[in-house]
Amino acid sequence: MESTRQAKISRLIQKDLSEIFRQQTAKTQGKIVSVTNVRVSPDLSVARVYLSIFPSDNNEEVLESIKASARTIRYELAQKVRFQLRKCPELAFFLDDSLDYIENIDNLLKS
Repeated sequence: MESTRQAKISRLIQKDLSEIFRQQTAKTQGKIVSVTNVRVSPDLSVARVYLSIFPSDNNEEVLESIKASARTIRYELAQKVRFQLRKCPELAFFLDDSLDYIENIDNLLKS
């Protein structure tokens, strides 16, 4: 169960990370990266960021490049939230495949 503080920090990080990824669309080989969910640990030291990548071909490569540049993304995030948070949490990026799962279910229902 998330506390109110964790939920507020999750929304703040999600909003600011989505803005960072929107600005870096050119670096992600023309792929659109959206932040679908952020879960913050109870001690606010780790944020698990779930990303949805469109189009979904080669999304593992894009995720690996995002993981490789996690330090610079965390720095940019820290610059945006420096007046709201004392310490920026570590970022762990994961692929959110719920949209692919929904699309697969739709295709199965149509056939």
